[in-house]
Amino acid sequence: MATSHFNQFLDEATIAELDTDCPMSADCLYGLYVSWCLLHGLEAKPDATFRAAMHRCGVDVHDSRLRMVGPAAADYILASYPAAA
Repeated sequence: MATSHFNQFLDEATIAELDTDCPMSADCLYGLYVSWCLLHGLEAKPDATFRAAMHRCGVDVHDSRLRMVGPAAADYILASYPAAA
């Protein structure tokens, strides 16, 4: 079975962060996904589609226990805080 681009996103842009008191929010996770799509030349799916896909991947978007990593993380952070660039 082919890996979906959502699984690829999770593999490339996130790692498990089980011992966190401040998990990534649903909006932050979607923003990271949008950054990842931009870097890969893909059109980001709508938020509702993304949330359904995360559910199918076993990710609770309200308590993801994920940490952002890699180029998409850097892109998302710089896009979120343009004064830092």
